[in-house]
Amino acid sequence: MRFRHSPQVWSTFPELSCGVLHAGDVDPTVDLGRFLARHADTARARLAAGPEGGFPEIQAWRRAFARMGLPPTRYRCAAESLLRRVRREGELPRLHPLVDLGNALSIGYAVPVAVLDVERIGGDLTVRPAGGGESYQTLGGDEERPEPGEVIFADTSGRAHSRRWTHRQSGWSAVRDGTREVLVVIEAMHDGGAETVRRMLAELTDVLAAPGRSAVLTAEAPAYELAPAAPAGG
Repeated sequence: MRFRHSPQVWSTFPELSCGVLHAGDVDPTVDLGRFLARHADTARARLAAGPEGGFPEIQAWRRAFARMGLPPTRYRCAAESLLRRVRREGELPRLHPLVDLGNALSIGYAVPVAVLDVERIGGDLTVRPAGGGESYQTLGGDEERPEPGEVIFADTSGRAHSRRWTHRQSGWSAVRDGTREVLVVIEAMHDGGAETVRRMLAELTDVLAAPGRSAVLTAEAPAYELAPAAPAGG
């Protein structure tokens, strides 16, 4: 399996910084309490100084959404939506350790993080404009058709694993009980995004004990091959 962004995405969004990590045999019982608390504290401290809409990381994604023709305060990147929830409720609900891990990184760095169940992806996964025939399953199980030209995570089988790029993930490949192999995708648009992505990958590698399975993608090196995942810590 290969993950990549299409040439059209790279040419339209040259400021994109992307990091990927592939981990297999992950331990869903790992204790993330301190990790989650640290990133929640970071998010709350930043929010105390002003709302998430003023964060440079979020402003960069708002500009990207506007460039796609999407009203940026109607369709928000996942990081902005999570930060809004933290600002209003003080914390995020605990869902699944792997989801909680991605959400914590996302609010701590104000950068979208997707965590996908590799076994639910059919073939290669490409971030590209939709053709109009792809199928997307919501978290509630409903089926939708992304609009032609809408940027999505699309696999070879024609299934969309996101809507409006980083706005919403699919319920089809969402992490669930029994998920043991994940692909984590981090995408930043702000100045300094490449360094932010590297720091986030380093934290992920440390928590998941999965050295050697991460990469930073560029327009010149846009593809990441998923090798058979070795056991975490192995």
